[in-house]
Amino acid sequence: MRCKMPKSGFIAVLGRTNAGKSSLINYLLNTKIAMVSHKQNATRRLLKAIVMDGDNQLIFTDTPGLNDSQKAMNKILNERALLASQGSDAILFCASVFDDTSVYEKFLEMNSSLPHVVAITKIDLAKKEQLFAKLREYAKYSEHFSAIVPVSTKKAVFRRELLSEISKILPEAPHYYDSENISDAMAKDIYREFILEAIFECVSEELPYSAEVRVKNVSEGDMLRIEALIITDNASHKGIFISALKNIGIRARKLISALSGQKVYLGLEVVVEKNWLKDEKKLIKFID
Repeated sequence: MRCKMPKSGFIAVLGRTNAGKSSLINYLLNTKIAMVSHKQNATRRLLKAIVMDGDNQLIFTDTPGLNDSQKAMNKILNERALLASQGSDAILFCASVFDDTSVYEKFLEMNSSLPHVVAITKIDLAKKEQLFAKLREYAKYSEHFSAIVPVSTKKAVFRRELLSEISKILPEAPHYYDSENISDAMAKDIYREFILEAIFECVSEELPYSAEVRVKNVSEGDMLRIEALIITDNASHKGIFISALKNIGIRARKLISALSGQKVYLGLEVVVEKNWLKDEKKLIKFID
C-alpha cells in the first residue's frame, strides 16, 4: 500500500496594494516576518513564509501590490509580483471586502493556468450584509477559483479553513524546507523589512517612499547588535529622517526583539544617495 505523500508547494500571494497580503502571511505563519503598513505600495521584496498545514508544507511568497502606476519603482514591483506567480504552484488572491472586482478581473486575464484560492480580507471591518454581497459578487467567477474564503487577521478567524483549501490545490511532493523553518530569508533581510516598516510608520506623507534600508552588520553576544543605513534620495530629506530616528529606532527594535527573542542594539545612520529613485540601476540594486 502506497504511503500518502504530503502536499507541498509554492503559493504566490497576489492582490492590489493595501489588500492585506503581508498581514495575512504573518497571520498564516503565526509569526511576524513581513512588513505591514497602512500606506500603499510598502512591500518591495519577495519574502517567503513557510507554513505547515499538518504534514503539508505551504510556502507563501509575499509580493508587491498590483497597481497601474507608471513610476519606475512601481513598474518594477509589478513585474516582480507577476514573476513570482510564474514560478509558483498556486496563487492566493487577496481582495479587501471593500474592493470592487476590477483587479481580480485583470488577474484572471493574466493567469491562465495556475489554480487559485480567493481570500476576502478585512471582514472584521464590514457588516455581514457587506460580506455576503461581496461573496455574491465573486460567485459569477466561481468557475475560475478553487475556493473563496473570508478571513480576518484581527479577529483570527478562518485560518484553518484557508490553509485547508490551499493545500487541496497543491501537488503531492516532499517538503522543500525543514519543517522548523519559518522562512528562507536571512535574518538581516527580515530586520531590514522591520526597519523600513518603522520608517513608514514614523515619517509622514511621501517621505517613506524616498527611503531604503541597508543592513551593514549583524552580530550576537550579550545582545543582538545591528548597524544599518537609512538611504534617502534628497539632502533636504536627511534632516527630517534624522529628527525621526529615535521613534524609528524604538519601533524597529520592538519588532526585531519580538522575532529574535533578544535585547537589541540598533545603530542607524542616514545617508543621501541622490535621485536613487530615478536611476533604474540604483533602484534595482537598492530594493533587491
